[in-house]
Amino acid sequence: MKSDITIIGAGIVGLATAYKILEKNRSLKIHVLDKEEEVSAHQTGNNSGVIHSGIYYKPGSLKARNCTYGYKLLLDFCDENDISYEICGKVIVASDKKELPGMEFLYKRGIENGLEGLKILKKEELNDYEPHVAGIGGIWVPQTGIIDFKKVSLKLEENIRANGAEFYFGQKVQAIKVKNGTAIISTPSESFTSKLVINCAGLYSDKIARLTHQKVNVKIIPFRGEYYKIKPAKRYLVKNLIYPVPDPSFPFLGVHYTRMIDGGIEAGPNAVLAFAREGYKKTQINLPELTETLSWPGFIKVASKYWKTGIGEMYRSFSKSAFTRALQKLIPEIEEKDLEVGGAGVRAQACDRSGGLLDDFLIYENEHAINVCNAPSPAATSSLSIGQAIAKIALAHIKH
Repeated sequence: MKSDITIIGAGIVGLATAYKILEKNRSLKIHVLDKEEEVSAHQTGNNSGVIHSGIYYKPGSLKARNCTYGYKLLLDFCDENDISYEICGKVIVASDKKELPGMEFLYKRGIENGLEGLKILKKEELNDYEPHVAGIGGIWVPQTGIIDFKKVSLKLEENIRANGAEFYFGQKVQAIKVKNGTAIISTPSESFTSKLVINCAGLYSDKIARLTHQKVNVKIIPFRGEYYKIKPAKRYLVKNLIYPVPDPSFPFLGVHYTRMIDGGIEAGPNAVLAFAREGYKKTQINLPELTETLSWPGFIKVASKYWKTGIGEMYRSFSKSAFTRALQKLIPEIEEKDLEVGGAGVRAQACDRSGGLLDDFLIYENEHAINVCNAPSPAATSSLSIGQAIAKIALAHIKH
């Protein structure tokens, strides 16, 4: 099982990386490993399918640059491969006066990030875009869109296979050792040797990184985001996408409404600590993983800082009426009876020892490995740009 490059993780970032490497050099032998039996089984396959505009991200940051450029690459890829998407736009709604400074801040940030056509909305203008929304102001963001990222992933897989790469599913990486300048990757059933390892393992990226890199100063903290679906009879309440002005101190966007590419409407997500890295249900508990999370110095500091917010999020997780009240802030007409339980996703949030929740992409690199240890939203939108950046690093390694 020899290759030039082994990519661990067949989510959209791992797939985009393989795709971009082969775009530059089809002669390279590439293996893509994943512990599941298909591509994009976790974060990519469980997200809400939003094409992000880039309005939220600090100008000049990796997030901002990759989102803006990745947005263009994603739409080009979809156009070339007949993947349906819709640029429908969204409104970000200020519900009260204390949110107006945050709204103005976001508008200026969007301008700095090169977004055109942004519009500050007065109270009376909000309903031109979303007839059932309540607020005192807002921002119209025309660039936001909707898509099925699983379909993008399957098309990437098809292209990667056509260009000669090989996929190995059901391969959970247990060890990586370097011998005579070659990385040996061990799974329960196989051994793979490679000149270079690229770690795109998402929720387990920190664990894989520690197999190749001694000083990994972050831990992945899993946050579950739970959704409700709007029953068909009440879908008319949501025209496109409706978001609140986010809390600037918390790295999540708040509960919102998303029209899906298949016509459904999702409401959510909250953000609760998951008791397992792949804990999609409240009942899923992995004691070793939970112990790791709770004992991480950074998480203890995060918990002490955000405990009130955390309790509120957890309460909404168990109380449909509390979740409904949060949604009524944006659309007062929505009622508890209009909601039915939807899906859930788990976000891999990197947390450093000092309690910082990393807001940007993080890559650890050494002679034999490239570890992508933080690729939060908008990683799906940004995936082809991130993949291109990793491909550039990888090809430089291979030349040496």
